[in-house]
Amino acid sequence: MNLDSEIRQKIVVVCCCDDEVAARVAHVLNDWRLERLPNREALSVLLATHTVDLILTGRHISGKEAVVNLSEILAVSDARVILQPRESQREDVIAAMRLGAFSYFSKPYFEAAFDEILRHADSDVDWRDSIQVNSATHEWLRIIARCEVSTADRVVQFMNEVSDLEEEERESMGFALKEILMNAMEYGGRFNRERCVEVSYVRGKRMLLYRIRDPGDGFSLEELTHAAISNPPEEPVRHLEIRDAMGIRPGGFGVMLTRKLVDDLIYSEQGNDVLLIKYLDMSPAASQ
Repeated sequence: MNLDSEIRQKIVVVCCCDDEVAARVAHVLNDWRLERLPNREALSVLLATHTVDLILTGRHISGKEAVVNLSEILAVSDARVILQPRESQREDVIAAMRLGAFSYFSKPYFEAAFDEILRHADSDVDWRDSIQVNSATHEWLRIIARCEVSTADRVVQFMNEVSDLEEEERESMGFALKEILMNAMEYGGRFNRERCVEVSYVRGKRMLLYRIRDPGDGFSLEELTHAAISNPPEEPVRHLEIRDAMGIRPGGFGVMLTRKLVDDLIYSEQGNDVLLIKYLDMSPAASQ
């Protein structure tokens, strides 16, 4: 059967992935054609003759090998590529971002996050320049990201992979990052892909810090009448009425929840530059 037709069905290739991953891909992208391939050689043959939209690589290889494969794939294909190596180092994740990986999953992760990235792969949004690595060292990674919902989810997943926190702390910091990043893109960037936010990951000996800087005019927390953080104790959901009157999407709990998830949430005077800080174990054993 010809994989390409007059009205072409999108093709997702699952290369060297286990049955569970293949099943999730088939469930989320149920109107795509799923091709399961046993090895990299079979993928090369397919790419030589067909247009492929999404490629997922399996966990049988290291992060470094996955980056090499990514480079080879992108040399011959415009497909979105999701890497799933058995392990990774921070440098591998950064290298994958520089090359143009769509996403990266190696550590234990929420299936919901994986599903969401798959759904974004089904979008026709121009994604190739949505995330740019501006500067990268082992301790400090700075990226520039376009103001799009799909880009926010991709940024959070990359940052989760870069982080070396334990799973529970990594998930909490990732959730906090997502909340503040979405606020920055919505209110500072107006979800206009021509506008960008700057996101930094800084890893010190005893702390992990995310910095999010948006292109907006800023605000003060006292002005956030549409956020739950401004509700008086006797009216815990007053902001929902204000959001409805302003025509803003439901929500408004982001800042309040973020404060509970991080050790410090610090805004600049202008309000468009935010620090999320997690302090690590400062015992003598942890510092050795």
